[in-house]
Amino acid sequence: MTIAGSEIRAWGATAMGGQLEPVTIERRALRADDVSIRTEYAGICHSDIHTIAGDWGERKLPLVPGHEIVGIVDAVGPGVTKYKVGDRVGVGVFCNSCCECDPCNSGDESYCEVAPVGTYGIDDRYTGDYTQGGYSQGIVVRERFVARIPEGLDPAQAAPLMCAGVTTFSPLKHWGAGPGKRVAIVGVGGLGHVAIKIAAAMGAEVTALSHSTSKREDALRFGATAHYSTADGLPEELTHYFDLIINTVSVDLDVDAYMGLLRFNGTFVQLGLPSAPMQAKARSFTQRRTSLAGSLVGGMRETQEMLDFCAEHGIGAEIELIDADYVNTAYERTVASDVRYRFVIDAATI
Repeated sequence: MTIAGSEIRAWGATAMGGQLEPVTIERRALRADDVSIRTEYAGICHSDIHTIAGDWGERKLPLVPGHEIVGIVDAVGPGVTKYKVGDRVGVGVFCNSCCECDPCNSGDESYCEVAPVGTYGIDDRYTGDYTQGGYSQGIVVRERFVARIPEGLDPAQAAPLMCAGVTTFSPLKHWGAGPGKRVAIVGVGGLGHVAIKIAAAMGAEVTALSHSTSKREDALRFGATAHYSTADGLPEELTHYFDLIINTVSVDLDVDAYMGLLRFNGTFVQLGLPSAPMQAKARSFTQRRTSLAGSLVGGMRETQEMLDFCAEHGIGAEIELIDADYVNTAYERTVASDVRYRFVIDAATI
């Protein structure tokens, strides 16, 4: 039995804000450019928890989350040219887009000017499907939105790279992290720990900033040359020090204070999604020609580039592998910051 055109088992929510439970969903039959994938591993992203909780609006039910997917191709449509049965592949945050606008044409599908389609919980305006995610036995995705998992990457550790990896790789690359650049990573968590590894592999001098000292040894092991706790404020010796600051946390920060850590022409990049509006004084930008920017998930071109880079440099996410029936406890522990650093579901247990 192939995943395409079949009823399959999954873990999903049958009520917004409720617990996840076993459900059955149906995957579409193969279209010409579809790839049918049997899931091996599915990472748990904090955005899954927000979505299930209803923090980002109501969704159709049942709702199967998961956009950090690694699996094996079990069938391909007649128009597929990049993949064949038996290939190990990954699926990330988006599964479709208009494929015609300027961002799509440049390989930046996540910035599609019409609308990118999330891998779960979205009505796909292009196909008419309601998307269901990776906490399932498998998924059917257009070839364009599938990436190849290189040999040498542990498949379980690669699953979170489909979100956390490309989300951090993209801004680090875009703003030129590399030799001679001083980079700060705010937050040593699910995103931050991967960002430290990637920035260090790019050749940058990396400093980790977090609210406590509990992850100092980990941050240094991941490649940071220094770690500072921000519990009592930002260290004065870091004033005007960094070329680039990547903020991975979704808490309300004193943006003015962090802008003060930037050198001339430096950039503060926001990845997290705090609930309150971000505020800063104009002089925080004008005095040193600094910039406040944001970044979403990278497109498919960068996703493949990131995977190849991580394979070359031996980078994987730090994970705790779990059975599917542990997922509700994993959600609780993630909210409590009791994981180092990503939960990954073994799909064989679904």
